[in-house]
Amino acid sequence: MKETILLFNLADKQTRRKVELALFPLKLRLRYIPKDQYNQPLGALAGLGDVSPCEACYEGEELPDTMLVFAGLSDARLNQVLSALRRSKAGIFPYKAILTPTNQFWTAPECFAEISKEHELMHAQAPSAPAENPEKNLPKN
Repeated sequence: MKETILLFNLADKQTRRKVELALFPLKLRLRYIPKDQYNQPLGALAGLGDVSPCEACYEGEELPDTMLVFAGLSDARLNQVLSALRRSKAGIFPYKAILTPTNQFWTAPECFAEISKEHELMHAQAPSAPAENPEKNLPKN
């Protein structure tokens, strides 16, 4: 499978351009997925031959935020992509997934819902931020 990034709900042209410029040197296939294809299995969108596409068009809501799905990338290539995206200053993309044997049959809304749950759990368990002024918590002599 060709290294592919599926991009969902990336409507802002300036952000798109920054992403394209950042990833162009890596020679990846970028697929901007229109909303009417959100009911297609992720594997079909990525070009996996053993995942059958769906016939119907999606008529639901737009995803709440941008989502990126990485397909066919090694760990090293994924790190290159993430680094390039950070350097591009295209913005923060908190909703990212790697195509797996499990999620290749999911639709975009199903994948987003799962990533969103994981994202909330991660941030709910994260330690609280340090105090704004740590010196005010120090004992006085």
